[in-house]
Amino acid sequence: MTTHTTTATAAATSTVGLPHGIATAEAGRTRLDFAKAAPKVFRAIVGLDAAARRGLEPALVELIQIRASHLNHCAYCLHMHTNDARKAGENEDRLHMVAVWREARHFFTPREQAALALTEAVTLVADGGVPDPVYAEAAAHFEDEELAHVLSLILTINTWNRVALATGKIAGTDERAAR
Repeated sequence: MTTHTTTATAAATSTVGLPHGIATAEAGRTRLDFAKAAPKVFRAIVGLDAAARRGLEPALVELIQIRASHLNHCAYCLHMHTNDARKAGENEDRLHMVAVWREARHFFTPREQAALALTEAVTLVADGGVPDPVYAEAAAHFEDEELAHVLSLILTINTWNRVALATGKIAGTDERAAR
């Protein structure tokens, strides 16, 4: 029996109490448990994430993570970060508008708009780099240290999105409490 099969078997036995759709999806999971297979790497990403957030407003952190997760089609992280945003007091209108923030700018401060634009540029860097005007707008709203933290947060959420997508994380099964 391979590790992947063992993981699927363990997942199938640990779905008690989950909503039916999530339990069914979790039971079919056959991919690697990244945190267990590479604990030092996992802890290093957790450390980078914690360091990146320092000094940034919680609402801004969640908006950045939500937007990158939209762009990367990461349902697991999107579910997690919209829930985190709600717990931090974010309102539903703003959460619904993150994906279309350019058409709903009045929901976001100029600083948040600059961070969202930078998040898009960095997340989609292969599509055209980070344009000078996008970078300049972010630099106008953030001191150097803050900007470095915003960039670090964008890099971190992109890493988490890729880990979640590559390992088949299931939206609605936030595993942070279990660790």
